[in-house]
Amino acid sequence: MDAQKVMQLYDDYVVGNYLRRNLVITKAKGSWVWAADGKKYLDFFPGWAVSGIGHCHNRVVRAVQDQAKKVLHVSNNYYNELQGRLAERIALNSFNGKVFFCNSGAEANEAAFKLARAFGNPKRNEIITMKDSFHGRTLACTAATGQEKYQKGFEPMPEGFKSVPFNDKEALQKALTDKTIAVMMEVIQGEGGIRVADSDYLRFVRQLCFDRDMLLIFDEVQTGMGRTGTMFGYQHYGIEPDIMTLAKTLGGGMPIGAMVAQKKIAGMLAPGMHASTFGGSPIACAAALAVFEAIEKDRLLANVVEMGHYLQDELVRLKGRYPIIKQVRGMGLMLGVELIVNGPKAYDYCLAKGLLINCAQGTTLRIMPAMTVTRNEIDLAMTVLSEAIGKC
Repeated sequence: MDAQKVMQLYDDYVVGNYLRRNLVITKAKGSWVWAADGKKYLDFFPGWAVSGIGHCHNRVVRAVQDQAKKVLHVSNNYYNELQGRLAERIALNSFNGKVFFCNSGAEANEAAFKLARAFGNPKRNEIITMKDSFHGRTLACTAATGQEKYQKGFEPMPEGFKSVPFNDKEALQKALTDKTIAVMMEVIQGEGGIRVADSDYLRFVRQLCFDRDMLLIFDEVQTGMGRTGTMFGYQHYGIEPDIMTLAKTLGGGMPIGAMVAQKKIAGMLAPGMHASTFGGSPIACAAALAVFEAIEKDRLLANVVEMGHYLQDELVRLKGRYPIIKQVRGMGLMLGVELIVNGPKAYDYCLAKGLLINCAQGTTLRIMPAMTVTRNEIDLAMTVLSEAIGKC
């Protein structure tokens, strides 16, 4: 079927809640995708980091194929070995916790909200989040997200959430009340424009939560699974959260989400209090185990560090050439180029030239290539990006 027919099917039958470009992708491998017209694109924003270890990674494809021959779904009323093994792998690579499995980052965050409220019940039920954060599209996640543009049209928002400026200790302290049970944040705000948490701020928040018997929740949906050069973003800071949420790269392309909670609080969610029909399915867990295997055996964390430094250095060089670049920021392979002009023009140019990136907050070009990215692929991307910024 040609591209026009595919797009017509969408026009006729698919809800138009996404801004889609006229690009019909038919196959993908590594850092590359192919369109229906045969054109090849270098993907430096692979599925919002879902394909974080590259499209159709061999280890993930084999794991999914092998599992599909055995069993696709096991009800959570029963046991399935792969879910247990994946929970163990997550815990061994993070902290002494237990894992609840679901299908997306939003669902993982919903589980975190419910666990926090169960912990604070009945008197404490308020969660403080950060301005310019992003936590998902359910009503509760939309209320938690510190951006009014995502809330507009869906009022009234669920109660129990308030947002404060990111990296602002005083604002956080002023927002605390007797009802506050948790502080939730991203260690790097993705949708907020690649804003990185200050080290002293995170340590301050960690100690504040200890002192007030509150929970610290890290949304690692985008930073988790190696994106920043450590398995989880919080590991750069020498602290641990009480709850962490994961998705995107965790499944290597398959839908899976996870909430990880310290064992001392995980038991607050007793049987019947929360559930996910498809959560932790054998096929999704097989894919996620293969992601861990790829990260470890293919030394992808080392590649993130090496290529992240190289990419950031190249972006800083661009900043020296183009005054319209206000700042380059980020960590590992999660980088942002903030412009003093609107970014969509640069995005459109990159798309036309075969480079896929993203624009956040209107002015920040979000660049998050696969963890398998090579120096040659970065060089190709930088050529296009330099031309794009030069045309702004």
